[in-house]
Amino acid sequence: MRTGLMAKKLGMTRVFDLNRKHNSVTVLEIPSAKVLKLRKTETDGYNALIMGFDRVKSNRLNKPEKNFFAKLKTEPVRKIKEFRVSKDSLVESGTEIDVSHFVVGQFVDIKSTSIGKGFAGGMKRHNFSGLRASHGVSISHRSHGSTGNSQDPGKVWKGKKMAGQLGNKTVSMQNLEVVSIDEERGLLLVKGSVPGSVGGWVSITDAKKKVLPPHAPYPFGSKKIKKDEITKEEKINNNEAKENLLAEKVEANKDEKSKNDIKEVDSDGK
Repeated sequence: MRTGLMAKKLGMTRVFDLNRKHNSVTVLEIPSAKVLKLRKTETDGYNALIMGFDRVKSNRLNKPEKNFFAKLKTEPVRKIKEFRVSKDSLVESGTEIDVSHFVVGQFVDIKSTSIGKGFAGGMKRHNFSGLRASHGVSISHRSHGSTGNSQDPGKVWKGKKMAGQLGNKTVSMQNLEVVSIDEERGLLLVKGSVPGSVGGWVSITDAKKKVLPPHAPYPFGSKKIKKDEITKEEKINNNEAKENLLAEKVEANKDEKSKNDIKEVDSDGK
């Protein structure tokens, strides 16, 4: 089980796939992320990574926050989130993770706080039909009707659908497909809608009900790792090219020597 990341919701747009099919997507921006601290089974009872997102100036922190980052000996961040991981997904503190942690085609679960809409009635909150708007109903057309069970039990059951606060709750959206990734700008495009307001923070993790693609980086993904792999491949290719050139030069020298030897033998014979 890999770690998750936090992202900012920028809004919605649309993209077209290779079959010219229209897809409504939500644009999420994943800021710079760093592992601040580890939690291990031996000391804490479970395995987890404490991640920090989006660097912030120290003068914008209060005293307890400054002390917290001073103990960790790291740069202050705007957002902190803990993610449960498996033992083989634990990485060293200070490791940087970016949007390349996810791949196109995989499914993710997103959790965030929905938009709060204040106190709402039963029709708006629970989609009730309301009472009759004809004879016998007086100024109560949008009420939710009876709520109790007569004298027995003589009370309203807990959880009864009634008027109350609408929104401002933690909502999870499962199995959202990653449509596109922009590594340069740190953008992640996810098919479908994501709860929460524009500019709000959302939590992104690998889908629990889907299999992780085999080409997804494990235990984490980062641009630096890709750059290192590219440089290694370039070095290997350069070394192979040099070896091939040396081999060609050696063969060319051998051919020239053999030609010179043949000329000398012919001159001696004449």
